[in-house]
Amino acid sequence: MKKRYIIYAVLAIGLAYLVYYRISANKKIEGKGAGGAQAKGGDGAKGGGGGAPLVVEGIIVKLTSFDNDLEVTGAIDANESVVLKSEISGLVTGIYFKEGTNVTKGSVLVKINDRDIQAQLQEAITKQKLSATNENRAKQLLAKGAISQEEYDTSLADFRSLQSQSQLVRAQLAKATIRAPFSGRIGLRSISEGTYLTPATVIANLVSTNPIKITFSIPEKYAGQIKSGSSITFTTDGSTMENTGKIYAIEPGINATTRTLQIRASAPNADNALLPGSFAKIKLALNTLQDAILIPNQAVVPVLKGKIVYIQKNGKAQEVKVEAGTRTDENIVITSGLKAGDTVLTTGSMALKKDAPVKVNLVKQ
Repeated sequence: MKKRYIIYAVLAIGLAYLVYYRISANKKIEGKGAGGAQAKGGDGAKGGGGGAPLVVEGIIVKLTSFDNDLEVTGAIDANESVVLKSEISGLVTGIYFKEGTNVTKGSVLVKINDRDIQAQLQEAITKQKLSATNENRAKQLLAKGAISQEEYDTSLADFRSLQSQSQLVRAQLAKATIRAPFSGRIGLRSISEGTYLTPATVIANLVSTNPIKITFSIPEKYAGQIKSGSSITFTTDGSTMENTGKIYAIEPGINATTRTLQIRASAPNADNALLPGSFAKIKLALNTLQDAILIPNQAVVPVLKGKIVYIQKNGKAQEVKVEAGTRTDENIVITSGLKAGDTVLTTGSMALKKDAPVKVNLVKQ
């Protein structure tokens, strides 16, 4: 029993010795490494890290003028657009338009069988004429005192009732002829002669595309800078041509859901090159900034409490908190935090740290 305890004690002492030996060896290695680094780097602590400087690209901040343009997306709409339908049911007896052509306001597009309405109109007209004769005769008799005022009033009411009936039938007859409500281009028809038309049946689409409308929205913060009559430029996916238009209508309030303001502009489209429903990329001029500071977008680093950029100062990277304004595809306007002459680092932002040594290769703007 005592022999077992002796063995355990020897093993414990041996293990403790091994641990002590390993710790001592590590301290000796670290001491040699620190001494070697100090000998090689000289006064390394005073050199801001003592390592090789990080090679990055940068620019020197310059003041420039900047056209503060707002770029948004929108849609092209027809100036006028309607789905042609009939107000009454009936058999189509004539189609007087050609698909994909221009039609003028008031031109006849479709005729519906109206023989029964014509017969009703003739009957109504006949009754109206008879009633008019009776009313005239009653007026003469009233003047002679042959009938009472009440009898004349009854005759007059009958005449006016039949007159209204005739007007109602004429209105029904007019609905049997479908006319263009405005001038425009008519689309593909969905009916043929002999089709039984109902108010739910689509005949064709009619659109007016000169001028066209451009509908878009802007963020709430720019609402005060937009006025009716302001010019816009825009392009579509179907063409690289830059088109111009003018704002003519602005919604009176901000959309509470999207926090945007809806705007509508118009643009000429004499050649019908701009098609309703197209996607539009819109550029809206807000103002021109003088002495603006622009830096590349990649130089700005988002942080918890805002944005920072790194600048080079005395060979080291320094953090600078900035406030930003308008952003374009390549650059962003800095409204505070930088000044002319600062060297802004545009690459390596993820690897940079405060006071890290850097070597800057300047890039032309």
